Amino acid sequence: MNFTPQGINHRRLHKIKYYASRVHLSLLPHAWLAKSLDNVLAEYARLPETAQQHIAKRVNYYNKLDGQFALSGSLNTVGGFKKRGFSAYFYDLADYLRYFPADSVFAHEFGDVRDIATQPTLVKSRPIADNNQNNVILKLDSVRHFYIYPDPFDYAEKNDKLVWRGAAFEYQPHRMRFVQQFHHHQQCDIACIHHSSQGKPWHGAFMSVRDQLRHKFILSIEGNDVATNLKWIMASNSLCFMTTPKYETWLMEGLLQPNVHYVHLQDDYADFDEKLLYYQNNPAAAQKIIAHAQAWMQPFFDEKQELITNLLVLKKYFEQTQTGF
Repeated sequence: MNFTPQGINHRRLHKIKYYASRVHLSLLPHAWLAKSLDNVLAEYARLPETAQQHIAKRVNYYNKLDGQFALSGSLNTVGGFKKRGFSAYFYDLADYLRYFPADSVFAHEFGDVRDIATQPTLVKSRPIADNNQNNVILKLDSVRHFYIYPDPFDYAEKNDKLVWRGAAFEYQPHRMRFVQQFHHHQQCDIACIHHSSQGKPWHGAFMSVRDQLRHKFILSIEGNDVATNLKWIMASNSLCFMTTPKYETWLMEGLLQPNVHYVHLQDDYADFDEKLLYYQNNPAAAQKIIAHAQAWMQPFFDEKQELITNLLVLKKYFEQTQTGF
């Protein structure tokens, strides 16, 4: 299937708007960029009690710190934070930091974080574990991980197959196993698009998000950490298939319920055919899970409450990692 130009253009426009609205964060000094945290806290206080409770639960999930902690090693100050690679991570974090004093100190790690930090650290991702409290999650690299294409297709009109497109590398054995096992499956459209797989039977052409959304069933499979496509699948009118997630981000993947928010697959995919056939034959059951997934995604579309939540996560972080805040 050829990619749909309007799907490609939608993603490009999304990126252009993101960077254009944030480039000043790397050019201007903190004194010019600073904003009032008190104004945001006042907005939070004006929200309905149910909304405040929901935000508070999210804050304590992203930031599980309990007690006071001394930071050490390679640290940054809010006023001295500069862009050095990882531009999308920088722009998101800088947009939050400008609500805090210039001398506030923090530790951060950009990129796909797969390990638990040795001290409280601001990150995009962390392992799903009981002892992961040092990894304090913020909504970072949002231009990529929270890209949502508005699904124009009703479930009933979609192709009755499962689709996946992505890169599968030798150092990602979980992806390689799936692609090698199911690329020829008659009820699937599975392909690795990376040039390293050229000449292999599982290599295939790029497919835009829009064209993937023409399918009723979409696989989400973790890469280096989380699966980038999970957010837009859960926001769509298609049904998400995946194994139990091992990493989490701002989406709170660790709280997703199997067979409630997504179709759960065994790690070895031994139940793949059974689950696919069941939901092909039971559209009502499929659409019930889709509705739960869409409901999970709704809070992430409220820009004001998303900002409040990120800032409360940071406020708690600064309060628990330094005195005098």
